[in-house]
Amino acid sequence: MRVLVAPDKFAGTLSAAQAASAIADGWARQAPADVLTCLPVADGGPGFSGVLADALGGQVETVTVRGPLGTPVPVDLVATESAGGGVTVHLESAQACGHDLEPRAEPMRASTSGVGQALVAALALRPRRIVVGLGGSVTSDGGAGLLAALGATADVDLTEGPEGLDGVTRVDLTAVRAQLAGVDLVAAIDVRAPLLGMFGAARTFGPQKGLDDEQIWRVDRVLDGFVDAVCGTAPSQRRIAEIEGAGAAGGLGFALAVLGAELVPGTQVVLDAIGIDAHIAAADLVVTGEGAYDISSRSGKAVFGVAEAAARHARPCIVLAGRVDVGAREMRAMGVESAYAVVDLAGEAAALADPATHLAALAERVARTWSPSA
Repeated sequence: MRVLVAPDKFAGTLSAAQAASAIADGWARQAPADVLTCLPVADGGPGFSGVLADALGGQVETVTVRGPLGTPVPVDLVATESAGGGVTVHLESAQACGHDLEPRAEPMRASTSGVGQALVAALALRPRRIVVGLGGSVTSDGGAGLLAALGATADVDLTEGPEGLDGVTRVDLTAVRAQLAGVDLVAAIDVRAPLLGMFGAARTFGPQKGLDDEQIWRVDRVLDGFVDAVCGTAPSQRRIAEIEGAGAAGGLGFALAVLGAELVPGTQVVLDAIGIDAHIAAADLVVTGEGAYDISSRSGKAVFGVAEAAARHARPCIVLAGRVDVGAREMRAMGVESAYAVVDLAGEAAALADPATHLAALAERVARTWSPSA
């Protein structure tokens, strides 16, 4: 049997490539006659640059930028020749402002300045197109830091996170627009949240970034004022904050949309780049996975994108995850035949202590069910 192994990262434990390797190792122990193809995937969050660098080749240039609280961090710029001519640069915002870079003790000060600095470095490569992967951020500044790094000016300091935006009334983007003239900008989003309100960046994702209840309220209020300062107060001008993905990466989606970026699902960017359809068409079974498989997986996550592609080619798709929190009906609605959890096999403590070993053991067990050669 031909098996395509196409997992996303297991957040906090395994990269997508490590997860694919563990699944393939375990499966091969049980069904050595099967032909296994590993194809790590990603959405716009952590792993975006690495997966694209492997898939597209091209030149990878590493630059050092300001991390969310000021500590220097490396960011990879993946530059490739576009099919229609010119250079496309892909970069991953999580490398500059990801939640793994700093402790979450000061979420009110976390800034996206480093993402803007990475964009400046990308512009030095004279690209026709820049694609920014959004997701996995510790920031909630609406992209203010990014705008400042590109030359925006304001009546407050835009680089001090949401704390510094309190009272903002004016933001001038003239210099930013001049820098980006002639460049197509794409934001590869991992979620469809708007910037503000009940389902916006602060209220939906604030708790995972370390914001308490009072801070979540403050951030939403401050970002509301930031929208007025950037866009104006008329409802027609503010509508950009309501588009799907404006709340991605703590509002980086909003800032990039203001600069004219097209917001597209990061999963689709990756799956198109790696040629997922051709790989699935050549397979008999598709195995994907992620750290937590739950109902949110349907909202732009890579696992859902892989399952959709499998359904297009009438190939069965199964999920191996750290944890499974979705029922059979929802699973089938997402195009997944079955889902299996590492924690059900090994327990949570053991799964976290040695994730690769236990994921391989789960794959070995699942192969008994799905492989005719097992």
